[in-house]
Amino acid sequence: MDTICKFSIGQIIHHLLFDYSGVIIDIDANFQGTERWYREMAKSSPPRDKPWYHVLVDQSNSVTYVAERNLEKEPFPKPIIHPLINQFFKGFENGSYMVDLS
Repeated sequence: MDTICKFSIGQIIHHLLFDYSGVIIDIDANFQGTERWYREMAKSSPPRDKPWYHVLVDQSNSVTYVAERNLEKEPFPKPIIHPLINQFFKGFENGSYMVDLS
């Protein structure tokens, strides 16, 4: 069964619980972490069988792993500040990042 993801790579999102913005750099169709990580980090017990996203956090060095239900589309997307941004994207245009396919 194909999983439909609400968000896409390069999209600017807002974390509903922790109130930060970021950009999606990768998507897992379902939870791919360890049982230990899930128990320790996923305190709200989000579903494992729904999409999870790898996110560069704005104005931080952090990369997070977030369940889809904890994210929303950023209403006013703007470029994020993160030291790894240029390793994943070639630019920011029309409210999202463009993937560097070269």
